[in-house]
Amino acid sequence: MYQLLGICLALTALLAVNALASLGMAAAWKILKARGSNFSARARAEILFAMRALPPAAALLCVGFFLIPAYVNYEPIASGEVVSKKLAALAFLSAAGLGLACWRICRSWLATRALLRSWLSASEAIKLPGLDVPTFRIRHSFPIIAVVGTIRPRLFIAGQVLRALNPDELTAAIAHEHGHLNARDNLKRSTLRACRNALFIVPFGRSLDRAWADAAEAAADEHAASINPDSALNLASALVKIAKMVPAGARASVPLAAYLVGAEESQGVKTRIRRLIEIASAGFHAPAPHAYLSRIIPVTILGATVLCATTLASNPKVLLTVHELIEHTVNLLS
Repeated sequence: MYQLLGICLALTALLAVNALASLGMAAAWKILKARGSNFSARARAEILFAMRALPPAAALLCVGFFLIPAYVNYEPIASGEVVSKKLAALAFLSAAGLGLACWRICRSWLATRALLRSWLSASEAIKLPGLDVPTFRIRHSFPIIAVVGTIRPRLFIAGQVLRALNPDELTAAIAHEHGHLNARDNLKRSTLRACRNALFIVPFGRSLDRAWADAAEAAADEHAASINPDSALNLASALVKIAKMVPAGARASVPLAAYLVGAEESQGVKTRIRRLIEIASAGFHAPAPHAYLSRIIPVTILGATVLCATTLASNPKVLLTVHELIEHTVNLLS
């Protein structure tokens, strides 16, 4: 019973901390949303990713650094406490969320892998200037131009897209995909999907998921627009041409991919085109010399959280307080 009680408490704590932190991050974004419009799209995307990934990371830290050490060090093995029905139900919900997250991640990975095999078997390798990733031309009813994969990304371009775009438009479209590659957006997308699935019973954080998808697309657009003074208009023109080629009612749906058109962003192509025209009207802007700083925002926030947790967990008084909280929780749920 000692081990079972500890497992149930750990699972319940994962669920509770994740839910509360997700609620807090969603509320914080509503407050910061207006100020976030002053940041670059890449900075917004990185901040949103950190805010979305922080709740499950905080839950893991709380359990690994505080609950488990406090339980192991201060809970008597023969305490006589049992797992109540309420505690068991919460633990089951938490375990179900974790299991669902793992299952959907595996399913997405397997689906992406199968699709890659299918596309590669019927594709033609091509060389395009300015790209250092494997690039392939495919036959597809949807005007595909997408980076597929996380560890070894590949770029796929439908034949009708290559025929429809002029060299400048194609260069701008490829630069957009290069922006996704530089930011490792496919890896971040899969991470955020896991965070969402782990907390399937409550809707907290979904607004952050949508906001991140919009910011990631806008950041890739801005990356393409920074190539030269005309690239913003060239990308806008490419978006118009590709959008017109989308079959009625069709939607691209590869699990782990960054699309030029057809991704998960909610604002849509029209909003992106308007933004690109605004960028072109404002004049050419080269990338900010310290733009790389925005990429370390998630690492900085998560690193600071780990450092804070490590410092607090080294204090025996903190662990004793956590154990008292465990006792109150067991009594409350009994």
